[in-house]
Amino acid sequence: MTSFSTLLDREQAIQSPPIAWKPVLAVAAAITLLHLLTNGRYGFHRDELQFLYDARHLDWGFVAYPPFTPFVENMSLHLFGLSIVGLRLASVLAQAAIIVVSGLMACDLGGNRLAQFTAALTVGLSPLPLFEGTEFQYTSFSYFWWILASWFAIRLLKTENPRSWLAIGAVLGMGMLTKYSVVFFVAGLLAALVLTRARRYLGSSWFWGGVAIALLLLSPNIVWLVRHDFISYQFLQHIHARDVGLGRADGFLKGQFLADANLFAAPLWILGLIAFFTSARYRMLAWMYVIPVAIFWLNKGRFYYVAEAYPPLIAMGAVVAADWLARHKRWQCVTIEVVFFTGVAAVGAFAIASLVPLASSGPLRDFALSRSSDLREEFGWNELVRTVAGIRDSLTPEQQAHLGITVGNYGEAGAIEILGPIYHLPHVISTTNTGWLVGYPTPQPTTIIALGITEAEANTIFTGCRLAGHNGNAEGVHNEESEDHPDIFLCGPPRKPWAEVWKEHKDFG
Repeated sequence: MTSFSTLLDREQAIQSPPIAWKPVLAVAAAITLLHLLTNGRYGFHRDELQFLYDARHLDWGFVAYPPFTPFVENMSLHLFGLSIVGLRLASVLAQAAIIVVSGLMACDLGGNRLAQFTAALTVGLSPLPLFEGTEFQYTSFSYFWWILASWFAIRLLKTENPRSWLAIGAVLGMGMLTKYSVVFFVAGLLAALVLTRARRYLGSSWFWGGVAIALLLLSPNIVWLVRHDFISYQFLQHIHARDVGLGRADGFLKGQFLADANLFAAPLWILGLIAFFTSARYRMLAWMYVIPVAIFWLNKGRFYYVAEAYPPLIAMGAVVAADWLARHKRWQCVTIEVVFFTGVAAVGAFAIASLVPLASSGPLRDFALSRSSDLREEFGWNELVRTVAGIRDSLTPEQQAHLGITVGNYGEAGAIEILGPIYHLPHVISTTNTGWLVGYPTPQPTTIIALGITEAEANTIFTGCRLAGHNGNAEGVHNEESEDHPDIFLCGPPRKPWAEVWKEHKDFG
């Protein structure tokens, strides 16, 4: 094979081939349509209910994440109401944009029509991007911002136009307003600058302009963190220790192959990584991958924390592979292409069947629920709220007038907050994440419906508790709510003043 440096290390700016808009947009449109047709199959996911809860309490920061995602969900609520398909639309569009940008990265790296289509299809049929389109998650948007930053980095290195730093700074600022772990990708970018010839940009006013834009965008959240004693840092420490303790950080390297990118395309992204390392012009992109992956691996991060690092590698690998194929006979090219695309499609089909709610009943649904714990978490929330409303209706008018509903996790908080108004339930009382900052109500309730805790916990916190109902779902799907929080209790007021209860229950989850 011709050396990578001969193929890609062009010291002059590369003249891009035409953009293959039709095949690239066709892939993006197909994935978009897939999600639009299936995203209304079940209910809200536990994490989505947290975003919906926080969307009702907008601020410049939240305990679990920066403000961008709840802000987008707030706008979606105004546009679509409680339409699940509508509320997930922003995530779907973000994934479609990632597919398109993957094709554009291949184009800017000198890839022909085949390379651009290969990059778009391979990214589109990778498990993590497919999953990100099925729910409204902050990872959907942090993924998008890093891919956009990577594309602008490629544009910078290709054109050697330092003005690209303004765009890089802007998207990284938005990335850090979306998910705090983006800072590790920023660390990878800065280290990559120092380790490559791109270090010359460290003296550029355009680079520092990009830094200024990023800090300016992030500054309201920094002020919020200072005002709240960096509570988000406490949260992240707690979540990391919990995940490591529960073994959720196990299988990090395996996840890079099985989930973060299409398994059949592993040779493609490995080829891309090698090509980036052997190219003096684009070596920065190699370090932008290696450094964040190493940081998360050594610090026991979860495998999906680095999923957004793969589209640039796939794009470069597609360019190298297409250049290599162009030097072979037609029948050889066709054979290799058929084998490759068949394998990518097969892995993609398995991922779709495992992660996407293709069916509301039958074998396809059962297969997906057996494979995806996230899909199982989309069942039972409406039943939970309906059960709580039934318990409320069984109370005397005096008890109803002084009723409070306490919850044990953010999913229950979001369910009562978002779905409860249909039944005229009072605002939820939550000590988890941002709920703790929202605080307890005034006047303080004296009758409590308590969710998400055990009988022993209920009797420790409240007085006169009795079993009032059960939590589950009509489909019989086993998930966290039905397995870990099956009982609902009716109690009297807490044993201690509410202020003391609040000090003792600063909960993270």
